Amino acid sequence: MPNLLVTGGAGFIGGNFVHYWSKMHPDDAIIVLDCLTYAGNRSTIADVEQAELVVGNIRDTDLVQKLLRERNIATLIHFAAESHVDRSISGPDAFIDTNILGTNSLLKAARQVWLDSGSGRAHRFHHISTDEVYGSLGPDDPAFRETTQFQPNSPYSASKAASDHLVRAYHHTYGLDVTTTNCSNNYGPYHYPEKLIPLFLLNALSGRPLPIYGDGMNVRDWLYVEDHCRGIEATLLNGKAGEVYNIGGGEELPNMAVIDRICAEVDLAFAEIEDLAERYPDAPAAKGRETSELKTFVEDRKGHDRRYAIDETKARSEIGYVPQHDFESGLRKTVRWYLENEAWWRPLVAA
Repeated sequence: MPNLLVTGGAGFIGGNFVHYWSKMHPDDAIIVLDCLTYAGNRSTIADVEQAELVVGNIRDTDLVQKLLRERNIATLIHFAAESHVDRSISGPDAFIDTNILGTNSLLKAARQVWLDSGSGRAHRFHHISTDEVYGSLGPDDPAFRETTQFQPNSPYSASKAASDHLVRAYHHTYGLDVTTTNCSNNYGPYHYPEKLIPLFLLNALSGRPLPIYGDGMNVRDWLYVEDHCRGIEATLLNGKAGEVYNIGGGEELPNMAVIDRICAEVDLAFAEIEDLAERYPDAPAAKGRETSELKTFVEDRKGHDRRYAIDETKARSEIGYVPQHDFESGLRKTVRWYLENEAWWRPLVAA
């Protein structure tokens, strides 16, 4: 496979993908295009020798065309996105600009270089999307399939749904070779501390409240980020042009169960690692108390989807996707990574 262009490759999922791909495909050059917003971090990929960081915006169509041409790129993996639901509620414009207009800019650049130039070369535009485009499920509804009707309920999910439609349209109208994956809730290393698992973990270490929306019973499918990268790899290698694949972790859990497991993992870490009490003296676990005492219920957020669930049958049967982590093992790896990599997350918390 020729050189790869990874948009948003200094962010959470994109950064993990850069690490994963460099490990699995050590001969491939990886060009990372990232504008380094609050969620993009140079240090996330600083130790990946195969990765070259280009600081720029995906809405800069000329820049993307230049990279595709000059770096001999025939595979574009598009992670770059505004992704936090709460931020989309308070400021939706950025989500429209990045997720819709930015995706269209990339598609235009890819079409110009790969199709309109007459090169005729094999190519692939892979788009990373979310299960949130499908809306909210009732407790007894079947899990989301690739054919589930889109019913986005937040500005974030609406902007991602629009980008999914654009990718599909460029395939059916212009013949661009595209694939899309819709993933469930990712967790793992390099996750920005505004999301549930890193937020609750770091709050627990500093003795701050663990804010639980509503009754804490909103259900999500949890996907360890390395397994997501494995699913993207399977799609790039085995996926058919124009197809969509749902990538899930097979771990459907209510938020309260996730929070209880975070608390238990923090308590276990303090029992097993001698210097944690000295490093984090404000943590309840440092004083022999349970982390769960920090749980605090707060007002539910607007338009909070009740349940997401992924049916990954198509990905398993057609591209050979098989997740390798259950939630227990993935969460333990995640907690221990944050405890061992304070130098990565401390500047983000202090900012």
